[in-house]
Order: sequence, then structure tokens, then C-alpha cells
Amino acid sequence: MNISQQIIASAQKTIAIEQEAIAHLHTLIDEEFAQAVSVIYNSVGRVIITGIGKSAIIAQKIVATLNSTGTPSIFMHAADAIHGDLGTIQQDDVVICISKSGNTPEIKVLVPLIKKTNNPLIAITSNRDSFLGTQADYVLHAYVSVEACPNNLAPTTSTTAQLVIGDAVAVALLDLRGFSDKDFAKYHPGGALGKKLYLRVSDLTEANERPSVAPNASIKEVIVEISAKRLGVTAVIENTEIIGIITDGDLRRMLSENDNLEGLTARDIMSASPKTIENDAMAVKAKRVLEENGISQLLATNQGIYAGVVHVHDLIKEGII
Repeated sequence: MNISQQIIASAQKTIAIEQEAIAHLHTLIDEEFAQAVSVIYNSVGRVIITGIGKSAIIAQKIVATLNSTGTPSIFMHAADAIHGDLGTIQQDDVVICISKSGNTPEIKVLVPLIKKTNNPLIAITSNRDSFLGTQADYVLHAYVSVEACPNNLAPTTSTTAQLVIGDAVAVALLDLRGFSDKDFAKYHPGGALGKKLYLRVSDLTEANERPSVAPNASIKEVIVEISAKRLGVTAVIENTEIIGIITDGDLRRMLSENDNLEGLTARDIMSASPKTIENDAMAVKAKRVLEENGISQLLATNQGIYAGVVHVHDLIKEGII
């Protein structure tokens, strides 16, 4: 076996082991899981998530997911908690403690301190019979039989399982809250993700020119309009109504098919009944229309009136594509 074959085999084995573990997790989702999620849902406080080592890193990711989907959460490192950060936990908070073994020294010190505060304690652990598993009010069983690590030592499968359980909690809460894409947009205003959720066609068209010609415009007038507005397209307007569209591709085809341009007008070379989109539609819808029809430009309308052009380059610029 050469080195490439060895790498591929190792990677495939890792994925297979973790895939099997994840496939088994859904059998561990039970009434206790539902009760734990209900406690979080009905709480007026925050979710405090704690752990040690690699589990602490998973805890931070789960905190980020919960915060972004409407459940206020805070990460508290287990080691820091027993050295002054226990005050992070307030009266109405729910605490989630993550530990594969449930028996690490820090967890054994921390859990009794949490129990004294009378905050609900939820465990995410592979070992129900561990110290954490027996002390927690609710156990989310993230059982794995073996790590993907050949030595069965490095947290691999176990942290993947913890992450999946955390996602299951977050999505269950999202469903209970009826968390919509508009709610999601409020928490993700920046970057390409945020733009997909709030950017509208009007945000794109307002920065563009609005090329247009009359149906009886000459070919020269069409070429000048398309060149001047630099969008590779012009709308053909008659009595405020869009009756056609001419692209630079249409011009190239016209030039290749006609030796004599005398008397040709915009109406002769336009594509009738062009694809349009309302100005208040989401930009992602414009992307979908462009892709489905294999076109680069789309005419926008405002209550049926020509409002501008959406170009595929606008979507690329904004990170929608």
C-alpha cells in the first residue's frame, strides 16, 4: 500500500467509524431528551455550557449555535469555574456540562458546586453511570463505543457525537420557538449569510443604471444605450410597459445574421416577454431565476413598472453567488 492509499484508507475508516456512531445516536433520543429541551425552552434565564479539554471546545460551538438561533447562552470553562467563574451562573440559568467520561477531576469538583445552586443540570456524556451522569438532572446520552483514533485515545468520535447532540438540542429549540429566516437574519446581519437573508432586489438595482429604448429605436441607439449603461442589456419599453429585452448577445447574433442593418429596430431583435422579478423580492430569488434560466441579467419591476436591472455580477459582488 503506497502513502496515498494509506491516507485514503485511514480517512475512510475514520468517517465510517464516526458515521456509525452518529447513526446510533438517534436511538438514544428519548423522553429524557425531550424533558431537558423543555426545561431550557421554559427557562427565563440563559444556558450555561461548560466542559474541559476538547469538550470545552465543543461547548463553545454549541453556545454559538444556540445564540444564533434565539437561545441566549454563555460558555464557562470548567477549570475556570472552580477558580472564580462560578458566579457566571445566575438564579434562572440552566447548566449543560459536557464530558465523555463524566469522571474527570474538574467535573467531579464542579458538579457538586452547581448542584448547590439548584440550577437544572443537564449532562452530555457517553457514560450514563459516570459521576456526571448520576448527578445530573437530565442526561443526553452521547454514547460512542470507540474513538476514530487508532489508539482509541484522542477525542474524535466522542466530540463529534457531542456536537451532534448539541445541534439536536439547538434545532429542537428553534422549532419550538418557531424561529424563522427573518429571526435568523436579525442575528446574522453581516457577511454572505446575512445578505442572503435580508438583501433585496431593490438593494441591487438602486446602484445600477436603468437602460431602456423604445421599440422603434435604431440599432445604433440600442448599441449606444447598452454601451453607455454598461450592463450588457437594455429593456425595451412601450407606454411604461416592458415588452422585451436586448442583450449584448442578441446584438452579436444580429450582426452575424444580417449584412444589412438598414431599417432594423429594437423590436426586430428583442426577446419578447423577458424574465422579470419584483423589486422587493429577495436577492436569493433573483439568483435562483438567473440560474434556472441560464441568463446573466434580469429586469426588475416595481408594481409592474420597470425599475432596473439585476446582473449576475451584482450577486457575485455581494457574495450571494
